[in-house]
Amino acid sequence: MNLRMLMMYSVAVTTAGAAPAWAADPFYKDKTVTIVTSTGAGGQYDTIARAVARHMRSKLDGNPTIIVQNMPGGGNLLATNYMFNIAPKDGTAFATLHNSQPMQQALGVGGVRFDARKFNWLGSTGSENSSFIVWHTAGVKSFDDLLNKEVTVGATGAGSSLTTFPAVMNNVLGTKLKIVSGYRSSPEINIAIERGEVQSRAFGLGSLFAEYGDRWVKGKKIVFAAQIGLKRDKRIPEVPTLVELAKTQEARDILKFIAAPTALGKPYTAPPDLPAERVKTLRAAFAATMADKAFNAEMTKLHIDLDPMSAEETTQVVMGTVNAAPAVVAEAKKVLPKKSKKKKKKKKE
Repeated sequence: MNLRMLMMYSVAVTTAGAAPAWAADPFYKDKTVTIVTSTGAGGQYDTIARAVARHMRSKLDGNPTIIVQNMPGGGNLLATNYMFNIAPKDGTAFATLHNSQPMQQALGVGGVRFDARKFNWLGSTGSENSSFIVWHTAGVKSFDDLLNKEVTVGATGAGSSLTTFPAVMNNVLGTKLKIVSGYRSSPEINIAIERGEVQSRAFGLGSLFAEYGDRWVKGKKIVFAAQIGLKRDKRIPEVPTLVELAKTQEARDILKFIAAPTALGKPYTAPPDLPAERVKTLRAAFAATMADKAFNAEMTKLHIDLDPMSAEETTQVVMGTVNAAPAVVAEAKKVLPKKSKKKKKKKKE
């Protein structure tokens, strides 16, 4: 158990030798709790959420049933808007939302009907770089090849990092990526890559190594063209970050803002307006789950690396993103993908 996990567990326990902080809240007896995930089934957000459901129930007084509900769609906005506006505000629902959501709010993306600053953030699995990978048959050996060769990219909705990252690469760094949107989930894109429908995608490194470490990475089926983060990941230390590839300070500032979601990892949150004691209960139970030996053993078995963040750390990252300098946000807006307007059908005379 690392230092950060120990610190998180100390929050979950009132004093040495005392009962856990969540034991005093009998609310959860005979209740069913739902964890909403803004992604489809099969990805790492979903995998971790299901493990959290199995291990966190014992951390809530009354040992409630915890289920996972996948709610993909709208570049992760469907689930985020649901959690803010519709989900029950009594502690029976919380979510793991895509880390791009606070940035979408800062950018004023259409369809955002939430204020990330008002969510009750429970914590996160820890920061995690994303990568931009290209299928081995595409004829790409390094990032420089993307400056001269058109490569198709699989993506979901306009607000997702799957779309954002390649669009920014085009508009800031000059790559020639052709973005193919409309896939409902990451697993669908992965199948499309193997079938040859598209040639590349942005891919979180944790998910990539856990799900495709043997087949894609060790099997040399992919080329790492770049990584998205504030510093290089130790698993691919030879691969440059987008920030490093920038030619000007303005470009570096924009790319640092775009890379901010990677600092959130896979965050968990409860809706706004929960009773303070219920928020305290959920945060303590989540922290205890992140520190739980059985939970961590399961993550290790699944090849998922964790570096958990506390509720306070997670909230701080969210606030920093939403309250980013207006000048940087304004420049970022210029280089991010814009939703295409639907053409009006002409009435038949």
